[in-house]
Amino acid sequence: MAQDATKQNDSRSGLFFSEPHVAGFTHRAFTKAMGFDEEDMQRPVIGICNTYSELNNCNSHLRELAEAVKRGVWQAGGFPMEFPTISLGEIYLSPTSMLYRNLAAMDTEEMIRGNPIDGVVLLTNCDKTTPAALMGACSADLPAILLSGGPALNGNFKGQMLGACTDCRRMTAEWQAGTIDDETYKEIEGSVFRSRGHCMVMGTASTMNSLVEALGIALPGNGATPATDAARIRLAEQAGRRIVTLAQEGVRPSQIITRQAIENAITLVCALGGSTNAVVHLPAIAGRLGIEIPLSLWDEISRRTPLIANMRPSGQFQMEDLHFAGGIPAVLRELLPLLHGDALTVTGRTLAENVANAPIHNRDVIHALAEPLQPEGGLSILSGNLAPDGAVIKQSAATPALLQHRGRAIVFTDVEDVRARINDPDLDVTPDDVLVLQNSGPVGGPGMPEVGILPIPQKLLKQGVRDMLRISDARMSGTAYGAIVLHVAPESAIGGPLALVQDGDEIELDFANRRLHLYVDDEELARRRTAWQPPQPAFGRGYGRLYLQHVTQAPQGADFDFLLGNDPVKPMEQPKF
Repeated sequence: MAQDATKQNDSRSGLFFSEPHVAGFTHRAFTKAMGFDEEDMQRPVIGICNTYSELNNCNSHLRELAEAVKRGVWQAGGFPMEFPTISLGEIYLSPTSMLYRNLAAMDTEEMIRGNPIDGVVLLTNCDKTTPAALMGACSADLPAILLSGGPALNGNFKGQMLGACTDCRRMTAEWQAGTIDDETYKEIEGSVFRSRGHCMVMGTASTMNSLVEALGIALPGNGATPATDAARIRLAEQAGRRIVTLAQEGVRPSQIITRQAIENAITLVCALGGSTNAVVHLPAIAGRLGIEIPLSLWDEISRRTPLIANMRPSGQFQMEDLHFAGGIPAVLRELLPLLHGDALTVTGRTLAENVANAPIHNRDVIHALAEPLQPEGGLSILSGNLAPDGAVIKQSAATPALLQHRGRAIVFTDVEDVRARINDPDLDVTPDDVLVLQNSGPVGGPGMPEVGILPIPQKLLKQGVRDMLRISDARMSGTAYGAIVLHVAPESAIGGPLALVQDGDEIELDFANRRLHLYVDDEELARRRTAWQPPQPAFGRGYGRLYLQHVTQAPQGADFDFLLGNDPVKPMEQPKF
């Protein structure tokens, strides 16, 4: 009989292909039309969620990895079926990829939920593709492994190591200051990013694709193995083989990404001097599993976790160097006294078992816990009357003298205001002032763009100034550096205290006490609040309107309020005819 033509089991794909009558007949007939047969349909179906796109340079090589994953799935007795989801590229996408992270997460979740797959391999690379895929996979809670495309090779210009986009900014500042000429600037443009892969400094992509090893949802080696290395292809095959077992055993992300695993990931980020964007993405991932990650936890872990990875923009080296020094497994091995080593991972072993024998080849790159680069982690949380719900600073990449600073505010109402006035020769600004940017958070941005690294005014660049204290409710690229306070919450567009700052107000950053203070008395702030008007909404329809109505603030991960929590996939439901 037709319903007995394929396997009879209770897996999602098994129920799908063994449906009786016209439903099962159609499922099998359409699958056969692609060249597959009933033996294929008796295997666990593994979805390969591919964020490949030619509009996303970091992910433009994922087709090759998808083929390697397929080989691994076939080798392990599975049936691989590739499908696309939204690809979020930092360079091409406007106004900011962060605006669409939640949309990509929805896309991933619904494609996992709606298709007859038993497990999924998430192919990601650029900054937002990794958290988006994980958010969707955690909500669907189907067996999953994340595989990234890996970092690009080191840039090189006349023997000088370059890194994107740390040196994109550094060299542009030097060009604006007149220390390098037009011809040299153009030559550097062709030398900074010289292979496939994501940014090769410890930016957001490197941070997110490394911390998934600490979360246990990726295989060891995922974080630092270069995109061009044959080991990346072998890792893809291994992921393909392993996901078949996870699907057969029914091991779900909620069993891997626990509170302990998230604490491990935060510890790794602090030890790496990782991107401030992790402070937005990890709470969003955790929120899909019902796990609350308060900002205070980041500061608590950072205070007890030394900075041991000598990685740009906080240090000297880049991802290729970290790979040859032992990679993320080596860093995790050094951190084991600070980790929950018994946390389960997708290998079927604990985190401690995964890294027990990981060699450390270069102590200049990976320092010992007893001999760290800095005694505390690279990220810290600030609070005070200017940031009642918190703010973030990457102090490891800041000028130390600016970590204790009090100065006069120079206020920009939005990004357009910055563009219009920052290089005006008549701008009343000194190196001791504090540049303040408003209306650049989740609602005000919109989408919380990476504009927190306000450019140094050109007239100050020409005076030799290379860092100033800058404060905003925006984000910044993980590749950026400087004394920059970010994610100020509540954001100004919804009436947070940042909205009330005016030119000439005095602001103090007291890093030692994790304090951000606006020296304006409460009575004056109340008067300003009465006069304050929110900015006009950026969108009146479509996804943008949905975003503005439902996005949470930065400490909650800037996810949509209606996406919190998970709803594990169930067997495929088909109409009975």
